[in-house]
Amino acid sequence: MRKIRIETEKMEYSGAEAYKSLRTNLMLCGSDKKVIAVTSCTPGEGKSSVTLNLAMSLAETGRRVVLIDADLRKSVLLGRVHVREAIRGLTHFLAGQEQLTDVICSTNVRGFYVVFAGPVPPNPAELLGGQRFSKMLEVLRETYDYVLIDTPPLGSVIDSAVIAQKCDGVVLVIEAGSISYRFAQSVKEQMEKTGCPILGTVLNKVNLHKQGYYGKYYGKYYGKYGEQQA
Repeated sequence: MRKIRIETEKMEYSGAEAYKSLRTNLMLCGSDKKVIAVTSCTPGEGKSSVTLNLAMSLAETGRRVVLIDADLRKSVLLGRVHVREAIRGLTHFLAGQEQLTDVICSTNVRGFYVVFAGPVPPNPAELLGGQRFSKMLEVLRETYDYVLIDTPPLGSVIDSAVIAQKCDGVVLVIEAGSISYRFAQSVKEQMEKTGCPILGTVLNKVNLHKQGYYGKYYGKYYGKYGEQQA
């Protein structure tokens, strides 16, 4: 297992508190919710950053957490953590080129592990829907307390729906003010067809100065999708 150093920007107090709130609510979903997919409606809503920071926040509580970058078409995670080493990733494993232990990276954050995406394959959905990915999740479920999966936007490609069928729950990240209610509902309905429970939503990129008190509240809110309009 390769060890890497995660270098992230220091978070403001309000942001750190928001992730603690999100972490607490996720843990209250139940001990059976271990394999969690994170998706969004469109690219650029911040789902990769949310997944990374949530995973690190969970690890801070003493849990063993592995983050899988399953956005095989357009991964941004490797750049977000500023890793400069050559990394073998999920694509290499799913294509049978590497063993699972060879693509899991331990980090300088205690209890936090990462599987990066690897190169863009010609058939992402087929790889993610295959038995090798399913077996990998079974192994990780037994080894880690939480398995967080960063998936592509559901409003763009079907990959996240394929992944969700193998998960215990899904979290939807929505950028404040950028997604219409109708479009968000359409993505929600598409996810429901997979049979995977929607655990909640994260309203991201809220302008706290513009929204005042309510902006601060909704910037931290994590709850059932149907209870709040995006």
